[in-house]
Amino acid sequence: MSDGTSMADFWFDPVCPWAWIASRWMKEVEQVRDVKTDFHLMSLAYLNEDKDVSDDYRKVLTWQPVRVCQAAADVHGGAVLDRLYTELGTRFHNQDRDRSRGTVEEALVAAGLPPELADAMEDDSHDAAIKKSHHEGMDQVGLEVGTPVISVEGVAFFGPVVTPIPRGEEAGRLWDGVRLVAGVDGFYELKRSRSVEPSFD
Repeated sequence: MSDGTSMADFWFDPVCPWAWIASRWMKEVEQVRDVKTDFHLMSLAYLNEDKDVSDDYRKVLTWQPVRVCQAAADVHGGAVLDRLYTELGTRFHNQDRDRSRGTVEEALVAAGLPPELADAMEDDSHDAAIKKSHHEGMDQVGLEVGTPVISVEGVAFFGPVVTPIPRGEEAGRLWDGVRLVAGVDGFYELKRSRSVEPSFD
């Protein structure tokens, strides 16, 4: 951006707890660094449609919330995804609410959007646009990853997978580290085994 603000592109599926944590980290980063997050859609249901996943995980996968996000972006512009994701994610993850139409309608209203956009939950005409956005993010990082996907100054990564949500200057330092590795040509991966469940604190 011409004013010196850095841009981060962030792909999410509203049902993913790890993407939710990473997105809240980015909202923290925006408070302590000169950066703006541009949110984009991907679909875990699409990503895993031909994969051998557990029955429990398969139950989590759904097109419905991401379709509502796509419908909202189609009508009101992509910038609406930031606040709609905040309202959906707060209900799905922090409040452990179900993903029923009632919950989605409540999130839409809280985001200043018409509740009728919930009709998109059952409308597969939005799937082509979701798949296009999905590939714009996922094709940068490869097929063996999930969400979140973040692109920093043109370099895309899966992650960060982190819990609980880094706050304040801790969030800023993690951002600095992501920018640092993004600037190293040929850097691909840092990883350790995860032993905890996601925490939304």
